[in-house]
Amino acid sequence: MKKTIIYALFILAVSIVACDPIEERDSIGGAIAADQLDIAATPIKVNGKNGNMIILENHSPVMSAWVCGSATSNSAYDTVMVVSTGSVPVTFTGLNPNGTKITKTLSITVDTLSTLPEQYKYLFGDPTQGVTSKKYVWDETAGAVWGNGGYLGNTSPGWWTNDKASMNSNDPDYGSDGYMIFDLNGLKLTKSSADGSKTVTGKVALDLSYKKLDGNGAVWSSAKLKTTNVTVLCGRQPNNGNAPVYDYHILKLNDSKLVLAFPEGGDDAGAWSTAWFWMFRKAN
Repeated sequence: MKKTIIYALFILAVSIVACDPIEERDSIGGAIAADQLDIAATPIKVNGKNGNMIILENHSPVMSAWVCGSATSNSAYDTVMVVSTGSVPVTFTGLNPNGTKITKTLSITVDTLSTLPEQYKYLFGDPTQGVTSKKYVWDETAGAVWGNGGYLGNTSPGWWTNDKASMNSNDPDYGSDGYMIFDLNGLKLTKSSADGSKTVTGKVALDLSYKKLDGNGAVWSSAKLKTTNVTVLCGRQPNNGNAPVYDYHILKLNDSKLVLAFPEGGDDAGAWSTAWFWMFRKAN
């Protein structure tokens, strides 16, 4: 009997010792408050001035979500690009181990757009030349300025085609002489009728990481243009109840031309399925 009691006490002691470290390992770490965050946002200096490449650092035990101007990141350490000068807000949202969120906002000053991809200069203008916005109109030199054709096959309207004059009926709110202004300040897109009686402004973004190849392996789409609360001129899907289009493939973007496309069946649709095309040029 005595041996049985001793053995039972031994098993109980072992169980207690074994459980303690397991409880410690499984426990959720303590949460920190926003004022305990150790974060930084630092512009990279170019020729003594604050450039538009920003180094983001989170040294706190929380998961990261940054909004730096128009740039976003979910990395603890990252370098992002902003495309505006002056005071730029940087908002950090941290996720504690216990699931609670904390937020802190910093402010940085950008003196110069030291780094700007060529595509931004083509679309918005070159700020080093004093140009921060560009005006676009229908490209009548293309013949057909809007219509449909084959996805990954055509690079302009190839089936149902419409010239500039037809836009008075196809897009009556803005007409054949409607125009768009892409503004680097705030990354804004404004579309307007020629007389200014109809105007809408929203946001625009470029996704330069996106590429779409055609069936032969050649680049068909070199980037994407995405809009918020505004479409390009006649930015609609006739075969889908005229639903607005906010996500465009960029087929051509240079100093004078902008050609966009949208596949009805989505980006993974098959070659020669229906796509819509928009042909614009820089206004003189």
